[in-house]
Amino acid sequence: MTKRRVVVTGLGAVTPVGVGVAATWQNIVAGKSGIGRITRFDASSFACQIAGEVKDFDVTQFVPAKDARRMDRFVHLGLAAGVEAFKDSGIEVNEQNADRIGVCISSGIGGLPMIEDTHNDFLASGARKISPFFIAGTIINMISGNLSIMFGLRGPNFAVVSACSTGTHSIGESMRKIQYGDADVMIAGGSESSVCPLAIGGFSASRALSTRNDDPETASRPWDKDRDGFVLGEGAGVLVLEEYEHAKARGAKIYAELVGYGASADAYHITSPTMDGPKRSMLNALKDAGVTPDQVQYVNAHGTSTPMGDKNESDAIKATFGDYAKKLVVNSTKSMTGHLLGGAGGIESLFCVLALHHQISPPTINIINQDPECELDYCANSARKMKIDVAMNNNFGFGGTNGTLVFRKV
Repeated sequence: MTKRRVVVTGLGAVTPVGVGVAATWQNIVAGKSGIGRITRFDASSFACQIAGEVKDFDVTQFVPAKDARRMDRFVHLGLAAGVEAFKDSGIEVNEQNADRIGVCISSGIGGLPMIEDTHNDFLASGARKISPFFIAGTIINMISGNLSIMFGLRGPNFAVVSACSTGTHSIGESMRKIQYGDADVMIAGGSESSVCPLAIGGFSASRALSTRNDDPETASRPWDKDRDGFVLGEGAGVLVLEEYEHAKARGAKIYAELVGYGASADAYHITSPTMDGPKRSMLNALKDAGVTPDQVQYVNAHGTSTPMGDKNESDAIKATFGDYAKKLVVNSTKSMTGHLLGGAGGIESLFCVLALHHQISPPTINIINQDPECELDYCANSARKMKIDVAMNNNFGFGGTNGTLVFRKV
């Protein structure tokens, strides 16, 4: 069976650097940080007191206030990005095509803030304080479920959960749905909103987070020698994927083609990575795309700003691309957004698509003293106009799960 071609025809974003694709991309290319002191709760007792919070976001522009109160914030952000992406695609739903349009917008953690708040209410006032909408407001597939109801989309409707690889795997699995004929269109991506005491406390306890509290904007510094951990971010990134002939027939604008998807397991340790797993994920994606390593120009790396993770990924890229690795431009937009966990693959895939579309690599900001053990070209501190025909996105997660996507210019 010949696999059908898959293209990107819509984009949606809500991030710490902007609400909407236009604002987000403008600030990413400008190297603007979205990291600041936590405002969502009093973080003064925590080792880490900084995060990438989404600012100036009004959920009632996307969901009625009554319905919004019944949903966790990760659902709000995912629905907003999903609505923007679907409207951007220009697809009109009717009785003939509704069964062929699906949704897979996922989250790595889901409704942790609402779970935490509900538990606090329960402890204070008993079971009567638990909302009947509590379960439906917090489970991970509720972005997909609500969006399908909103637009009447009756195709495949599900969520993929794989920690920080969630968004990437959601897009990759949605690609397969189209390639093998289960759908003509999939709205796919990731969303996360876990800036809450339990998440900050949990990641702080494992010493994963940066404690550069006095200088938040420089706290996320992938491949810098003085990096001390990642910064938790929130937000959502969503792509509309569409079968190529279907998109062409309706005269859709096409941002890029999604040509490859790879996944792998480290099968080694819950939190400590190996070089082998990411390497196999990248090689699997290149093979699936029919692309040789020397055809890739740009890699949006996982690049979380952890001492171990950044070096491991750089080594994996070198193992995958060989001598050609030093000709790649590798960047980490997490230097500006922080780490969106399950939302990372959605927004960073969107950045790959826009890098191809505009022929420009965003910067990795805060490389002040580049780690000599990380010796690739990380597009340090300023964006770069360049020829990009093929772009790659990497995301890796707890449990040793890895995902890679390959996009091509059209």
